[in-house]
Amino acid sequence: MILVDVAGVSASRPDRPLFENCSLTVSGGDRLAIVGINGCGKSTLLRVMAGIDDPEVGSVRFGRDVTVSVLDQDPILPAGTVHEAAGGSWESDAVLDRLGMGSFLDRSTVGLSGGQRKRVALAAALCRPADLIILDEPTNHLDIDAIAWLEDHLADRSCGLVMVTHDRHVLDRVCTRILEIDRGATYVHDVGYGGYLEAKSIREEQAVVTERTRRNLARTELAWLRRGAPARTSKPRARIERATAIVDGRAQAEARSGTLDLHVDVPRLGDVVVELEGVSFGYGDTPLLRDVEMRLDPLERLGVVGLNGTGKSTLLDVMARRLVPQSGTVTWGTTVRFALFDQQGRDLDPTLRVRDAIAGPTREPDHRDAALAEAFWFDADAQWAEVGTLSGGERRRLQLVLTLAEHPNVILLDEPTNDLDLDTLRSLEDFLEGFPGAVVVVSHDRAFLERVVTDVVVLDGTGVVARRPGGYAAWEAERRAARRRKGGGVALSAAGAPGPASEAGRSGADEPSSGRAAAVPVSPGSSGRSPSTIRHNLRAAERDMAAAQFEHDRLSAALTDPAIDHVARARFGDELAIVVERLSHAEEAWLALASEAEGRGLDVS
Repeated sequence: MILVDVAGVSASRPDRPLFENCSLTVSGGDRLAIVGINGCGKSTLLRVMAGIDDPEVGSVRFGRDVTVSVLDQDPILPAGTVHEAAGGSWESDAVLDRLGMGSFLDRSTVGLSGGQRKRVALAAALCRPADLIILDEPTNHLDIDAIAWLEDHLADRSCGLVMVTHDRHVLDRVCTRILEIDRGATYVHDVGYGGYLEAKSIREEQAVVTERTRRNLARTELAWLRRGAPARTSKPRARIERATAIVDGRAQAEARSGTLDLHVDVPRLGDVVVELEGVSFGYGDTPLLRDVEMRLDPLERLGVVGLNGTGKSTLLDVMARRLVPQSGTVTWGTTVRFALFDQQGRDLDPTLRVRDAIAGPTREPDHRDAALAEAFWFDADAQWAEVGTLSGGERRRLQLVLTLAEHPNVILLDEPTNDLDLDTLRSLEDFLEGFPGAVVVVSHDRAFLERVVTDVVVLDGTGVVARRPGGYAAWEAERRAARRRKGGGVALSAAGAPGPASEAGRSGADEPSSGRAAAVPVSPGSSGRSPSTIRHNLRAAERDMAAAQFEHDRLSAALTDPAIDHVARARFGDELAIVVERLSHAEEAWLALASEAEGRGLDVS
């Protein structure tokens, strides 16, 4: 069943085009993610696909009697209570509870924070009967447990799904198709997140080969034209000029240029960074921090985790001395220069140009500001854009630039991944990995935590702040073990009704799985298969891996052949995406079998 058909749609801003000639069809059961850099038009395309906005060019047609439920980027709630705004049913109340809004049911929608409004609107979008759900950044402002629940919920839904998200675990587990917006063009990948990354990498490599071939052919043409045939007395000037332009021209500009190398001028930290001694803080009868003892090292990589409302942002505000603790002391070293990147971000004058915002109010922009802007992908044109014309993600990125432009040696980040695109997240992770100072980060992004932090502190909501070495993965493993000991908990079904929880159903919350449930290691003695059967299956899995790898290498080589035409290149690309998924399946099967063999002490050599 066709839910929505997009044909030749284009969109632009007053200062630049966004994308052109986008065409795709979403059918029942599709799980489509839209990805691309901030400001490329993802939210614009979602609103067009939802029927909220009309396309500038092209058409959008919906299937007969198709119902659509939408979560907008900045939702507006109706007047009334949270209970009423989310749907007014027990199902919507159950979803609100899962999203951390269970204690707000009777509260008025007036006065809710932006994050609270987003969660209420998400509950409403999930509880409406719909053939197609369209979600814009649904994981923003959710805690880790709520995201894991949402991931399971979306994976279990049978309706069509289109969403913009930067959460790589959700992309990997839930989505089976990816639409990429890149420099005005759109590419549809009929694979999951892993296959998309590989196809994107191959496309970029192929662009380099194509550009080299283009220049070589142009040089040959130009040499022939300049030499001229003996029988000719004049040369076609227009052809010479076109060939010269090709030789002297450049390939299509990269989506982003520059790097995140902002470690220059970071002052060195002494032995004392930040120390909290007996720190307590709360509101009324609600203790958020109780007798907290904490000491940061000069190269600290610390994550702060816990449910919404447990005091994560409060802890950062106390560390940054924005809040005075009700008891205890906060001591900063004399060499500390800190910067705080919070959820609200800085208030920026919408009429201010990007270059002026980076320079600040006390001086004129110079080459250093331009270099900094380039490093964060604000090219020469974008630097002259007014802040008011930037997308939400671009404004968030600009606020990050302004934070790091202070050259701090201690960085406090409060939900830095909200509204940032995937490329920005990967680059920020690389930047923090090499940062020569201390980093403390509050985040719900599991992949971001896995890459950035080495330890976590856990806030349990009673004021206790406990440090867990080993980072996010160790803490999550500890939580899984505790759930197993307790026999599981209560989960919500696709309709929002309570249902039994299972570890298998939550596997996608633990490790990326390319849209499939992760392989579960088999414990010793748990399999009824004979040793000979295990060895036979292991050898078969090895053959499957080798065959898939051979096809992978063959198709990759074919795609780099400059002699093939665009039709063949498209066919090879589609075949490669399928092979990537096949290879991933084979590798997972081999790993599960090898784990089983090792657990049973079998010699498989």
